[in-house]
Amino acid sequence: MGAVSGLGDSYDLPNYVGELFNITPNDTPFLSAIGGMTGGKSVTSKQFTWQTVDNATAAQTVVVEGADATFAERSRSEVTNVTQIMQYGVHVSYTKQAATGNLSGQSILGNQPVQDELAFQLDMAMKRAARDIEFSFMQGTYVADTNVTTARKTRGMLAAISTNERAAGGGALVQADVNIALKAMADSGAPFEQPVMFANAFQKQKLSSIYSSALSLAPRDRNIGGVDITTIETDFGEVGIVYSRHVPTDDIVIADLAYCKPVFLDIPGKGHFFAEPLAQTGSAYKFQIYGEIGLEYGPEQFHGKITNLATS
Repeated sequence: MGAVSGLGDSYDLPNYVGELFNITPNDTPFLSAIGGMTGGKSVTSKQFTWQTVDNATAAQTVVVEGADATFAERSRSEVTNVTQIMQYGVHVSYTKQAATGNLSGQSILGNQPVQDELAFQLDMAMKRAARDIEFSFMQGTYVADTNVTTARKTRGMLAAISTNERAAGGGALVQADVNIALKAMADSGAPFEQPVMFANAFQKQKLSSIYSSALSLAPRDRNIGGVDITTIETDFGEVGIVYSRHVPTDDIVIADLAYCKPVFLDIPGKGHFFAEPLAQTGSAYKFQIYGEIGLEYGPEQFHGKITNLATS
């Protein structure tokens, strides 16, 4: 039926017979890999920071005997991001919660799988929150609040990465695009500790095609065809490849997971991400899912991206 706003009653949320299938995918590969909704880092400020520092370019020294030292200190840089509010309401009438055996126009005998409507709706809201976080961590644009009317937005990976970008200019993905992006990361000092390429369905298929063809890979069984490239060996070490439906179709994100973590604002007495009942009014249950979360991605120079790829 789709979304229902306001009160969820026995008419807006009818019961049906038979196995229940969730047709909206719940996979969150990036969020899950860096700590999920229970791991990560706890903070006590809606704005959080970390620092980066570089050193002088390596060179052969030219110093004569008896010379005075040349003084050159290194300054540090601050990186800032914010936690954004994740808030979802669930409102279920007493009647709807109780009438688990009331079926909508069904003459077929069978079981109604949802026996606790409130728990079901809270679970769906939590899954929605995880998907929204995954989307924000990939595509989020940074907005810092200046007053109470401004909604904070965390900066995602695509917006964060500025140094190591391979702009494909609308062309189809080729191996050279990956090589250029990885070389840019290496030239920027990326340590390649846990690098992973996140690609949508189209670009994931392109990556498998490119690297299976380049390596002349063929199925090793007469009854099984096809390849699924999940790791590539590069000059800078192994790089994983993960399908992510929340990366735009024309982009690929190369994230070093060792430097990424979710950051949670600790709500006193409640925790990081929680469900709580709201003030009781009328004959209905009112709950909210609440949490404040942002992305810490470390030095953006340790990551890379390929943008503006062809999508057909």
